[in-house]
Amino acid sequence: MAVKIRLARRGRKKAAMYDIVVADARSPRDGRFIEKLGTYNPQTNPATINFNEDKALDWVLKGAQPTDTVKAMLSYTGVMFRKHLQIGVLKGAVTQEQADARYAEWKAAKEAKITGKVEKLGSDKAAQRKAALEAEAKVNAARAEAIRLKNTPEPVAAEEEAPAAEGDATEGTDAPAADATEEAQA
Repeated sequence: MAVKIRLARRGRKKAAMYDIVVADARSPRDGRFIEKLGTYNPQTNPATINFNEDKALDWVLKGAQPTDTVKAMLSYTGVMFRKHLQIGVLKGAVTQEQADARYAEWKAAKEAKITGKVEKLGSDKAAQRKAALEAEAKVNAARAEAIRLKNTPEPVAAEEEAPAAEGDATEGTDAPAADATEEAQA
């Protein structure tokens, strides 16, 4: 019997969650399974992966084949690295203490990387929120200024001076045109 570690879908439409299960390769995706190892939620950022790493390692060492997606999750959480180290221990390349120390060091570095990403996402979100607020404040100020200009009455004296200035400007432009036509006739 071929055994697979794979995902079984659950959740509503467009809001999928998955169970990480150990199942016979011949059983349907959401059908019968041997053991449930945990859950996977791709809707969060970063994706939430909760499962029993010791049981997953046990199944992988027994020969259960993970699907591509589950293999990526197992690598992300360190189960595949633990398998690699355990095989080295069984072959005599390293001792169990050395393997445990390497895994603990890798796990600490991975946790630091994940927390760094979560903090960066939080600070980026706060910066975007602040930029959006500033842009909205500028738009509101521009609207308020436009409304203020629209509602203020225009002074009457300025309107009387404007036509007089226009008459002077038209007289000055007509004179050179008249001179040019007189010169052309002569």
